[in-house]
Amino acid sequence: MSTAHEVKTGTVKVYSAGIRAWHWINALAILVLAVTGFFIGAPPPSVPGEASDNFLFGYIRFVHFAAGYVITIGFFARAYMALIGNHHERAIFWPDFHKKEFWDGALHQLRWYAFLEKEPRKYVGHNPLSTIAMFFAYTLAMIVMILTGGAMYAEGAGMDSWQTFLFGWVESLVGDNTFFLHTIHHVGMYVILLFVMVHIYTAIREETMSRQTMISAMMTGDRTFRDDRED
Repeated sequence: MSTAHEVKTGTVKVYSAGIRAWHWINALAILVLAVTGFFIGAPPPSVPGEASDNFLFGYIRFVHFAAGYVITIGFFARAYMALIGNHHERAIFWPDFHKKEFWDGALHQLRWYAFLEKEPRKYVGHNPLSTIAMFFAYTLAMIVMILTGGAMYAEGAGMDSWQTFLFGWVESLVGDNTFFLHTIHHVGMYVILLFVMVHIYTAIREETMSRQTMISAMMTGDRTFRDDRED
């Protein structure tokens, strides 16, 4: 289906149940990873008593690793859904960078967000600008996070682990510099968190100003375009 903005009013089915489930599980996993990752990078103060009696940091790491597995499996599941799904479900993995109308739409959307356009263009799926943001700040960033996270996990799992077999090569890309590997992973999370904040803001903004359902569409799968003349 084209990314053009022909839709004016009515309700259109956009997101499948699988996409909606992935979206909310992924959002929860990102939140858990961000919180636990912060404490891993800046550990909490020591607690009193023998070390053998306290496992707080161990629990934090366990939750972080578990959420990491969830988001990794979810990422591959989302990639599979993109392969078998419709145009809107493939967009964040395969944007229409080769189409002139895509870039025209992205520039128009940028002007709309900057309050330089009076009328929005209504898209059935993601608008071109949000597609660009999701491709770079989510899809590519998440690949970096999975690779660097797996490489760091492999350091503790040992040379004979399957984690080293799958991700051991990643550290060699940064000159076997563990600190640099951790820094990339740390910065990558801030990139994703910044994207999440912008994503939430633009979703709420479009819901109110573009007269189309954005937030509820990720709950029901349906996007409703309201007539601009309606109250």
